Amino acid sequence: MAALNLPHDGKATDAVLNHLRDARLFRQLAYINGKWVAGNKDIAVTNPADDDVIGYVTALRKSQIDSAINAADKAFKKWRALSAEHRATKLMAWHDLLLDNREDLAHLMVLEQGKTLDEARGEIDYGASFVSWFAEEAKRAYGETMPSHIPNAQLATLREPIGVAVLITPWNFPNAMITRKAAAALAIGCTVVVKPANETPFSALALAELAERAGIPAGVFNVVTGDAPMISEVLCASDKVKALSFTGSTRVGKLLLQQSAHTVKKCSMELGGNAPFIVLPDMDIKQAAKAAIDAKFQTSGQDCLAANRIYVPRQHYDAFIDAFATEMQKLRVGNGMQKTTDIGPLINAQAAAKAQTLVDDALTKGATLIATSHKKVPGDNFFHPVLLTNVTPEMAVFREENFCPVAGVLAYDDLDALIESANDTEYGLAAYIYGHDIRDIWKLMRGLEFGMVSVNSVKMTGHPIPFGGMKQSGLGREGSRHGFDEYSEIKYYCLGGLDTASGC
Repeated sequence: MAALNLPHDGKATDAVLNHLRDARLFRQLAYINGKWVAGNKDIAVTNPADDDVIGYVTALRKSQIDSAINAADKAFKKWRALSAEHRATKLMAWHDLLLDNREDLAHLMVLEQGKTLDEARGEIDYGASFVSWFAEEAKRAYGETMPSHIPNAQLATLREPIGVAVLITPWNFPNAMITRKAAAALAIGCTVVVKPANETPFSALALAELAERAGIPAGVFNVVTGDAPMISEVLCASDKVKALSFTGSTRVGKLLLQQSAHTVKKCSMELGGNAPFIVLPDMDIKQAAKAAIDAKFQTSGQDCLAANRIYVPRQHYDAFIDAFATEMQKLRVGNGMQKTTDIGPLINAQAAAKAQTLVDDALTKGATLIATSHKKVPGDNFFHPVLLTNVTPEMAVFREENFCPVAGVLAYDDLDALIESANDTEYGLAAYIYGHDIRDIWKLMRGLEFGMVSVNSVKMTGHPIPFGGMKQSGLGREGSRHGFDEYSEIKYYCLGGLDTASGC
C-alpha cells in the first residue's frame, strides 16, 4: 500500500502501513485550517514494544501555532452560527467514520501507545460514544426562564459557546481523551486546537483526517504538533484562546493554570489520581481479587483510574493476597498486537525504571514482593506485574500515582480509620468499593473525598457520566450534560419594557 505523496509521508514505515487498510489515516504532518502543514524539523515516534521508529511527526514553529489559533478564531463565527442540528449532522458523520475505521485506528494506537489490541478497539468505541452523545445533547442545551422581580420584564438565560478552545491531551488514551473534549466543544459551537502528546500523535492526526472527510469545515478542528513547552506557552498566552482543557499530571496542570492566568481563560483539568480500592468484610474475597486485578492492571496500570492502594479487612488479608496472586500469575506480558497479551509495554524505558524505583523504595521500607514472573522482560519498556504486601503510608507506592503494573495492599481494622487513610492524598479522582452492606457503602461514599466512586463495578466511565476529580485531581467535568460547562458561558438577559398597557 503506497504512502501519501506528502513531504513527510515518504518516511512512513512498512510496520505501520502493513497494518492499515487505509494509508491516508497515517499522517505525519500537522493539520491547520484544513491543510496538512510541515514544520521545520521532525520528531521520531517509536513503538513502545520494541523502540523501533514507526514514523515522524512534524515540529511546528511558533508562527504556525499562531496560525492555528487565528484559523480557529476566524472559523468560530460561522461554526457557532450553524444550528445545533447542522453541527450534530457533521459530528455524527465523524462518529460513523470512527467506527467504520475502527480496526485501522486501533492498530495505529497499539503501534504508538503499546496497549493491547482489544483495549485499543474498546477505546475507539469509547471515544466515538462521546461524539454521538454530544451531537445529540447539543440539541438540548437549554437555557431557563425565571419569575421576574422587575416590573414589566422577562428574565432568562441561554448558553453561548465560549470561542476557541485548546485541548492538550495525554499519551495513555490518545483517541478518547481528544473526542471527549472535542465533541463537547464542537457540538456547543466552539472551534478547537488540539495538542496531542508527542509519544502518540498519529491517533490525533487520524482523527483530523476523518473530521475532514466528515465535512467539518477548515479551521474548526486543528491539530498542532512539536515542542510541548513552546506550544503550550503560545496557546496559553493568546487572548484569542478562551478555554483550555488539559488531561495529564498535576504538576503540568498547575503550570498551565499559571500560564493561563494572565488571560483569565476558563480552564478544565483532569489531573492525577491515586485511587483506593476498598474491600468490605462481607465481600467474596475471590470475586474482589479478580475485580482488583482488572482495576489495577488496565492499560498496563497506566490509567488515572487504576487502583493504586488496595484496602482489605485484616481478617481476610491473607486470603485476599493468595487470591490476588493467583489471578496475577495468569496475566501475560507481551506485544499488544499478540492475541495472548494481557499487559503491553509501558510507554518508555523511563516509565519502567520508575516502576522499579517504586518497588525498591517499598522493599527498603518493609514491604514484601510477590511477582508474576522471574523471566526476563521482552524489552526495556516492559514490566512484569508485581504485588507488594505490608504496604505503609511512608512508601512512595502509597503516596504517588503509580502509572505502572505495581499493586500495593494494606490491611485495615475499622471504617473510620480506613476513610482517613484513603483520603490521605492530594488526589481525589476515583475510588472503588466492593461489598454489600449498604450502611458501610453509604458511609464510604459520603466520606471518601473523590469525584467518582464505583461500587461493585470496575467499569465506571462513559459518555453519560460527569468525569472529573476533587482536590488536586482537577477542575470541572467531562462527559454528561455537564461537559458543555467547560466550553460555554451562561448569558443572562433581562428583556424590559414589556408594558402591556402601551402595547409592548
